[in-house]
Amino acid sequence: MAEAVLAGYDPVVSSRSVCAYTSCYCEENIWKLCEHIRSKNQCPIEEFYAVFISNDKKKVPLWKQQAGYGDQPVIWDYHVILLHVPNGDQNFIYDLDTVLPFPCPFGTYIEEAFKSDSIINPEFRRKVRLVRADMYLKTFASDRSHMKDNRGNWLKSPPLYPCIETSDCKMNLDDFISMNPEEGWGFVLKLPDFVQEFGSPEL
Repeated sequence: MAEAVLAGYDPVVSSRSVCAYTSCYCEENIWKLCEHIRSKNQCPIEEFYAVFISNDKKKVPLWKQQAGYGDQPVIWDYHVILLHVPNGDQNFIYDLDTVLPFPCPFGTYIEEAFKSDSIINPEFRRKVRLVRADMYLKTFASDRSHMKDNRGNWLKSPPLYPCIETSDCKMNLDDFISMNPEEGWGFVLKLPDFVQEFGSPEL
């Protein structure tokens, strides 16, 4: 079904295997994908959004993740995916950690990975922060300190390339993870509003 929906859509990468990827560094994986899209110049970079998924508890359930087991969701403190809003009837999600197609039609991803807020305890309901890809490339910075324990040891091995930083900042990840609309870049939406804005599945 997903392949049929993808008919006529030209993905920005041939497969997820060609993408820069480091497990548990989703924010950098998506930054690198945005960088690739900009360099390839196949589609306007303004059509893409980095989508940070979290909530005030920093506990968000997502299904169909490679780290999951069977039908059980993975509980992330945050996750980052890429949204493509082309000039057409269908939007697409690029998630390097999902078992769903890559890219995945927006409606399919919402239905399979997010499911419905109605089945989730209110305190764990998801919010998203959308940051246009060109802005993400200009503003995001991480020194990866969040991936070290109290002794300075890595919790998960970092990417081999240098840390991403800007001329003004070396670490602002928390500003992107925050679901406070008064902070950070882009704009924050509750999950149902995100679904209504970019797709129309019956959720």
